[in-house]
Amino acid sequence: MGLRYYSAMTQVIIVGFVCFLCPGMFNALNGTGGGGQLDTTAGNNANTALYSTFVVFGILGGAIVNLCGVRWTIFVSGFTYALYSGSYIYLNHTGNSAFTIAAGAILGIGAGILWAAQGMIMVSYPREEEKGKYIAIFWVIFNLGGMLGGILPFAINYKKDNGSLANGVYIAFVVLECLGAFLGLALAPPSKVTRDDGSSVVLVKYTNLGTETVEILKLFINPLMLALLPMCFNSNFFYTYQFDNINGALFNVRTRGFNNIFYWGAQMVGSYAISFLLDSPKFTRKVRGYIAFGIVFIVFNAIWGGSLGLNIKYPEPLALENRIDFKDASRAGGAITLYVFCGIGDALYQSFAYWIIGALSNDNQLLARYIGFYKGMQSFGGAIAWQLAAKKVSHRNQLIANWVLFAISIPSMLYVVWNIKDHSEPIGPKDTNSEQYEEKGIEQAA
Repeated sequence: MGLRYYSAMTQVIIVGFVCFLCPGMFNALNGTGGGGQLDTTAGNNANTALYSTFVVFGILGGAIVNLCGVRWTIFVSGFTYALYSGSYIYLNHTGNSAFTIAAGAILGIGAGILWAAQGMIMVSYPREEEKGKYIAIFWVIFNLGGMLGGILPFAINYKKDNGSLANGVYIAFVVLECLGAFLGLALAPPSKVTRDDGSSVVLVKYTNLGTETVEILKLFINPLMLALLPMCFNSNFFYTYQFDNINGALFNVRTRGFNNIFYWGAQMVGSYAISFLLDSPKFTRKVRGYIAFGIVFIVFNAIWGGSLGLNIKYPEPLALENRIDFKDASRAGGAITLYVFCGIGDALYQSFAYWIIGALSNDNQLLARYIGFYKGMQSFGGAIAWQLAAKKVSHRNQLIANWVLFAISIPSMLYVVWNIKDHSEPIGPKDTNSEQYEEKGIEQAA
C-alpha cells in the first residue's frame, strides 16, 4: 500500500526532508567547528546570538505555529538558515563578523519556530504505539542532511589541509537551504491529515492569542515541564564541546568534514536502534522509559569518560600544522571513534527526550507548546555553552561542566519517567482549553 499524501507518515517524511535541507545543513556547518572558520570566535559568538533568540522564540514557537499554521511558518523560517550560511561568505571576504552574528540572531528566531512545528508534527501525528518509529524515521532523514553536509566540505576542501571552508561550500549550503524552505509549502494543513486507522491528528481546532498566551505561561508552573528543565538545558549544551573542542580543535579542515559524515551517520543508527525499544509491546511504557534512561546513562558516562582521556592527551587545541588528518591512523583512530560515538549518544538522548514529551499527551496544540518549551530551554543551555567557548574557557572546565550537568539531569529524568502511564488519549470534549482534557497518560504530579 503506497503512502497517501494526507497520511501522518507522509507529512513526517516531508518535514524530515525540510530538516534534511535546513537544520541538517546547519548542523553540518556547525559540526566543522566555528562555522568552518579557522578562527572560531565569530562562529561561537554567532551561536551565542542564535541560541539567545532561540530561547525566546522556542518558547513562543508553539503558539506561533498554532496561530499561523505549519506551512508558512516553516517556509519563512527556512530562509533564515540560508541567510546564516551566506553570512560566512561575507565573513570570508571582509573578516567582519557583525553580519554573521546578526544572522545568527535572526536564525534563532526562525529555528525556534521551525522546530516547534517539526516537533508537533513528529510527536502528535503518529499513534501512541508508533511514536518511537516516527521519531526514528524523521531522525534518519534529518541526519542524512548532516552526512551530505559533511561530504561537501570534505570533497571541496580535500586538497586543502588547513584554513577555513571555501566559499563554494557555503554557496552549496545556501542553495540547499533555500530548497528546504520551499519544500515547507508541500506540507498539508493538520486538519486534513489522518492516521492509518482513519483518525484525525487534530484534537483541538481553534485557538487565539489570548489562549496561547495563558497556556505558555502555564508551562512555567507545570511540575513536569519544570522537571524536564535540566534535561532540556543539557541537550544542546554538549554540542559545543563535541563540535569545537573535539572536531574543531584537533582535526584539519578536510578531516572535520570526513568526521561529520560518520557523526551524523551514527545519529541515524542510534535513533533507529532505540526506536525498537521505545515502541516495544513487550514492556509497559514506563518500563521502556526506564530501560531507555539506563542506556542513555551508560552511553553518556562512557562519552565523558572517553572525552576526559582524550583531553588528558590533548588538553588544548592543536597547532595548525599539527592538526590530525584522517590518513594518520595512529592519531586519528581513537579520536574519530570517540566523536562518532558522540553522534550515537546524541541520537539516543534526543530520541528519548522527544519520546518522553510525546508520552505526555496526544493533543497536537499542547505538544507544540511542550516542544517549544523544550527547544527554548535547550537553546538557553546552548547559548551559555557557546559563550563559554567564545570566552576561551579551558576545554577541561567545559568537559567538567558537561559531565556535572548530565549528572544533575538524572533525578528529574527519572521523575518524569516515573510519572508516565501507558496511554495518553484525551477523553471528554474537544475544547480549545487544554485544561478541559482529562489526560490518562501522566499521573498527577504533586
